[in-house]
Amino acid sequence: MNGVWWWQGAAAAALGLALLALALLAVAPLGWRLGWWHFRFAFSVPMAGAGLVGAAAAVLALATLAAGWAGLDARGLAMALAAAGLGAVLAYVPWSYNRLRTALPRIHDITTDTAAPPPLAAVLPAREAEAAASAVYEGAELARLQNAAYPDIAPLEAPLSAERAFEAALATARAMPGWRIVAADAASGRIEGSQRSRWFAFTDDFVIRVAPAGAGARIDMRSISRQGRSDFGVNAARIRAFMGALRRRLG
Repeated sequence: MNGVWWWQGAAAAALGLALLALALLAVAPLGWRLGWWHFRFAFSVPMAGAGLVGAAAAVLALATLAAGWAGLDARGLAMALAAAGLGAVLAYVPWSYNRLRTALPRIHDITTDTAAPPPLAAVLPAREAEAAASAVYEGAELARLQNAAYPDIAPLEAPLSAERAFEAALATARAMPGWRIVAADAASGRIEGSQRSRWFAFTDDFVIRVAPAGAGARIDMRSISRQGRSDFGVNAARIRAFMGALRRRLG
């Protein structure tokens, strides 16, 4: 009987650790959003802690299942299985973020034209209000890092007039999920906007430039984060998503 209670207690402890990890993972972005701490603290303390505690929960749950299977009733078995699954997921999330952070260069400004990147204008007041990172392009070293990490990021050339290309680009931008268009100027061929992430509510800004190119038009894009050095690849992904959607629209 004592053995049964011991394994039941181990299953309950594993589930408790998993729930603690869940709370840590939830409070990490919440504290940043509410101004309790900096986002770097959120990543390095509560989020990293969630990964460690989640891993401990999964290990304890698996050990309990392996060694104490016969000593678990239905409730204990359910707790151990839930702790193993939840703990593994909560350990994976911080690990995956850290893997991305270390695998990708510490850059947050991506453009299809590294020689003459489209400048930001309409979104600058919002960036200044948020004390965002500088929107001045950092030059050759940034271009080198981008080209090494994202060699596929390139402009789109379309066999149609700049006016028609602008209309297609604007329609595509307006259809992108989560995008907020701040300015659209057909005369200059510029579209600016922003997008906010769901979890940490990080805001990234983008500018699309449509210009005549020979007998057709060239579409360039730049996407830049307001906070942080590493963007976890989201700016490159945003450009890929837009260019892919625009290609499909143009047929």
